Amino acid sequence: MPLYTPKSINLAIDEEHLKAIFKEQDTDGDGRLSKAELLKAFEKLGSRNPGWRVRRSLHHADTDGDGSIGLNELEQLVKYAVKQGYGVN
Repeated sequence: MPLYTPKSINLAIDEEHLKAIFKEQDTDGDGRLSKAELLKAFEKLGSRNPGWRVRRSLHHADTDGDGSIGLNELEQLVKYAVKQGYGVN
């Protein structure tokens, strides 16, 4: 008998869990999330259009305009992700 696998599961993710998901995508360990690392994070979060989400998150959270998200900008990134429905407080 085949197992039923739901296509999507709606799980509540708190802000600390979101922060951890973003931080674990810093694969080069430089303390910054590049566009490629952000893309992987939004893919992991199940974004339907992760490339667009990366561009929007940079617009909202990249306060110094360097094209990446530093640790000092992570709070803004998490707030943006929560606002977009990726987490629940």
